[in-house]
Amino acid sequence: MAAIDLNADLGESFGSWRLGDDEAMLDIVTSANVACGFHAGDPLTLQRTCALAAARGVRIGAQVSYRDLAGFGRRFLDCSEDELRADVLYQLGALHAMCVAAGTSLAYVKPHGALYNTVVQHEVHARAVVSAVVAFDSGLPILGLPSAVLLELARAAGLRAVTEAFVDRGYTATGTLVPRGEPGDLLHDAHVAAQRALRMVRHGRVTAVDGTDVELRAESLCTHGDTAGAVAMARRVREALAADGVEMRAFA
Repeated sequence: MAAIDLNADLGESFGSWRLGDDEAMLDIVTSANVACGFHAGDPLTLQRTCALAAARGVRIGAQVSYRDLAGFGRRFLDCSEDELRADVLYQLGALHAMCVAAGTSLAYVKPHGALYNTVVQHEVHARAVVSAVVAFDSGLPILGLPSAVLLELARAAGLRAVTEAFVDRGYTATGTLVPRGEPGDLLHDAHVAAQRALRMVRHGRVTAVDGTDVELRAESLCTHGDTAGAVAMARRVREALAADGVEMRAFA
């Protein structure tokens, strides 16, 4: 039987500002990429999100980011390798504390936003992320795009590198994500996303925005938690996979 992990970005509310429906999403996904306070999420939000995930048996990943609250972590920061390494270590420690308080443990690491896309090709920043994870816990897997230099460096460092695909993001012909704000960056049709998820799992392929057929083998599928209709889309994706005999199983 085929099996796949379904993850979502959660814990991104801040103070009185609410983003997404974490509780509903945690009833659907098998892994939660929880913000660590650098792009979103305040301590109380992170604590609550980890507690909700632990109660449902959902695995928790640290979604580390550039230090960019104002830009939601979607802006590249030209920081040094040492600075980024320290920032990632800081975030891992913060979310680890919330996991311990919730009676669970940190299961993996996934970069967020601009950092996620940057470490596809930027070796210095990719090395900083890998170095921080090795220093913190060399047993933690790193989640990223199949073609990312981040995953190459993770494997070289002895870490488990887990490949990921997005059910609701547009792809370029080279297998990278269409930048935010460009045509085709996001999918909004739940049925289309569900059929795309099935093709990814069963055939390891996705259609890029230019019509190119791209090979895309992944161990985990991401559906965003902050977009309109996010819960309905995630539920439709999970239902379609289950109906096709695909088991939902956390990778970590």
